Amino acid sequence: MQKRKLGKAGMEVSEIGFGAWAIGGSWGPQNNQDSVAALHKALDLGVNFIDTAAGYGDGKSEKIIAEVLKSRNEKVIVATKTPPVAGNWPPSPYDNVDERYPEKYLRQNVEERLRNLNVDCLDVLQLHTWTRAWNRNPRPFEVLRKLQAEGKIRAIGVSTPEQDQNSVIDLMRGGWVDTVQVIYSIFEQEPAAELLPVAQETKVGIIVRVVFDEGALTGKFTSATKFASDDFRNRYFEGDRLERAVKRAAKVQADLSHTGLSLAEVAIKFALMHPAVSTVIPGIRTPAQAEANTSVSDMPELSEDLMAKLRTHYWNRGFWYGGK
Repeated sequence: MQKRKLGKAGMEVSEIGFGAWAIGGSWGPQNNQDSVAALHKALDLGVNFIDTAAGYGDGKSEKIIAEVLKSRNEKVIVATKTPPVAGNWPPSPYDNVDERYPEKYLRQNVEERLRNLNVDCLDVLQLHTWTRAWNRNPRPFEVLRKLQAEGKIRAIGVSTPEQDQNSVIDLMRGGWVDTVQVIYSIFEQEPAAELLPVAQETKVGIIVRVVFDEGALTGKFTSATKFASDDFRNRYFEGDRLERAVKRAAKVQADLSHTGLSLAEVAIKFALMHPAVSTVIPGIRTPAQAEANTSVSDMPELSEDLMAKLRTHYWNRGFWYGGK
């Protein structure tokens, strides 16, 4: 497993991490035995970075991670997230930052994260969403810096809002964050325009999420795929979104026909090819997924010819003319 620097955070992380949303719930049936086995397998294969959140099963994901790490000897870096006080998601441009991330709440939530993970200091604490409406008044990060000075947090980050990922660029330039978690994939390439170059300039560590576009870029879906009733992908792929994503993925797959590489392998490697990226965190639910995802670290780099083809598959799906 190759390691990379997590920007200026002062940590070395496995370039492929463990995305721990699914082990907390919201992705259909998942038993704890599989979750524990998946975590152990990933750690055995060299993964030393796990990403979780308060909202992943209301702390369930964090508690499973804590239980597994209690039985391990190696140092594992765990990043978790604090959401805003209940309200609009994503935050409205009219939301008051002091009402959504008040100091008392942040302190209480950080203490809960510490308890769930059974640690005295959080490796990385990320605000789970943001809005550019708050960039002129980033008071929550002042609070997190206080907690950092108190020894509660090692590194401070933010997870981008899906609809406006560039909203965190001012935070990066202002020195407010050590890490940024961003959606970056063959379909979602907008971060390459500015966010990723700014990360290099400011030495902000980049954690890439949704590299598979919630499964579409694994090649395992068809337009007839059905999800369990409690699987959030029923909403993500509602209407004709699944059919459109499957057709798009098939076009990417066609460009791989003579490479011997799978769509899922290339999806991960594509993100790792950008020098700003510190780690990619595909969701892992089983030991088999841990083996498949971590094996990408041993793959050679993608050729420039293939990268040029992959860059043509960016998908501005928010625009009516971009959905062919």
